[in-house]
Parts: sequence; structure tokens; C-alpha cells
Amino acid sequence: MKKIAFIFPGQGAQAVGMGKDIYESYENAKKVYETADNVLGKSVSTICFEGPEEDLKLTINTQPAIVTTSIALSEALKSELDITPDYTAGHSLGEYCAMYTAGVMSLETTLKLIQKRADLMGQTKGGSMAAVLNATEEQLKAGLEEGSKVGYVDVANYNSPVQVVITGDENAVKATSEYLLANGVRRVVPLAVSGAFHSKFMENAGKSFGEYLQEFELNDAKLPVITNVDANETTLASDFKSKMPKQIYSSVHWTQTIQKMIANGVDTFVEIGPGKVLAGLNKKISMDITTYNVFDKESLENTVNALKEQLAGV
Repeated sequence: MKKIAFIFPGQGAQAVGMGKDIYESYENAKKVYETADNVLGKSVSTICFEGPEEDLKLTINTQPAIVTTSIALSEALKSELDITPDYTAGHSLGEYCAMYTAGVMSLETTLKLIQKRADLMGQTKGGSMAAVLNATEEQLKAGLEEGSKVGYVDVANYNSPVQVVITGDENAVKATSEYLLANGVRRVVPLAVSGAFHSKFMENAGKSFGEYLQEFELNDAKLPVITNVDANETTLASDFKSKMPKQIYSSVHWTQTIQKMIANGVDTFVEIGPGKVLAGLNKKISMDITTYNVFDKESLENTVNALKEQLAGV
């Protein structure tokens, strides 16, 4: 039997106008936006549909906006196609959509937690990040060793076999980048971020988030979530509670997450949320899988038709 996984994008996938046609076309998607506006006490829908871009780009708005849009799209998909994935996962903040999909928490809890996460991460300043393209493991290791002589530097995201993101002290990230470029790596791209996400800089944010998390009741997952911090199947509520604070300051093992699902028999992925970032990464991870996208009304309809054909064995 072919297995299907739903995957959800992270920060950077946002675009002004996202979700507007879904909001206008699907009642259950509209309810997601209305719930977000009410629960968070601000117009998430306006930020998504109208911006301005400067507001949408602020971490405190980006994270709830992407999560709201991704969940609205998944609810619209549910109304068009009765399908339960075998696995689910999300890239960084997208993991909250995965946990929602697996029944770990309600929509209201998901929104409250992602807003708290965004607030804490947005308040943490200092450090920088850079995307490293087409570096070998040896080159990356040597670059990190060189940068570590200057200060703290680590891997934030293992995005694909040909793309990792480094994070840490500004000078250490700069030294690592310069070493890599001088030693055969063709492209290192500095990222426009407010701080060093998924690094030790975020440990205090993770600790504060863990304390806030204690107020909430989580459920065991109805289907396995492959978690960022370890690329392992997770279903117990207690495990989610221990991993969620760590996820803020730990590396995102995305390549390993996708490889784990492929090893477990998944050959079809549905990326649900703004943009097509994860579909692009999937192509770099494996040429033997199919990835569909659900980011607006048209792509949702195309994906539904394609999945119906696939499930019917056409």
C-alpha cells in the first residue's frame, strides 16, 4: 500500500494575500481565520490577506499567520477529500500544524502556543543565520570548526542534502561563511532574520515556553508525528511536552525527517501551507517521491483530483 504524509512549511513561506481565496471559498477555512482573530485578539486575517509586508515579516505575526493559513488550507482539503495521512511533520513552526493534524491539541491551544513561541523568539535578539548550498559534510565540519574559533556557531536546519542553514554569533557565522567560500563552497547566503533561530541564543526562550506549556493539556497523537529535534516518530503527549521547548533551540532535522518517512514506505507527500519550499527540498532529498501542494484554491483542487486518481489506481 502506498503511504501518504502531510507536511507543513515554516517561517519564510509567508506572502501577503495568502489564504484569501480559501477564506472566501470554504466555510471551515473561514472559521479557522475567525477563531485566530478571536483567540489572539488581533486581525490575523488582515495581516495575511492585506499585510503590509513589513507587519507580516515580523516574527510575532509571521508564525501565527502561517499556522492559521496552513490549518485553514488543511481544513479546506478535508472538506473536499476524506483522507487520513499515515504520517505528518512540519518544518520548525510547521510542526504545530502537524501536531494539530494528529489531534495532539485543539485549534485554540495551537494558536495560543504558536503566539507565545513567536513572542519569545521575536524578543530574542543577537546572532545571525546563513544558508550553505552544496557543501560536503567534510567542508561543513571544517567550516564550523573554523567559525567556532571566533564564537558559537551551529547547524540550525538540515534542509536537504544540498542545503543546510548555520546559526550563531554574527562573527562566527561570518567566519564560517568566509572559510566555506574560500574552500570550494560556491554559495553561502546570509538570511534576513531577527535573530539566531534554532541555536543556544534561544535557550531562554525555550525555557520560558516550557513553563507556559505546563498550563496546557495535550493529547496523545492519533497518527505519528515525525519531530524536528530527532526525526523520530512521536505519539505520546508527554514526549511532545518535552520536545516542544527543545525545538526552539535545537537543529531542525528536516532531511532526516523526510528520509525516515520514505524508509517507512511513504511515497506521496502533500505540502499544505503557503509557498512550495518543502516540495523543492523534497526533490533534493529523493527523486522517487511525489509531492503535491495545497497553497490556494486552484492548487487544492488540482491536488484533490490527483489524489483521487492515485487512490483509485488510475
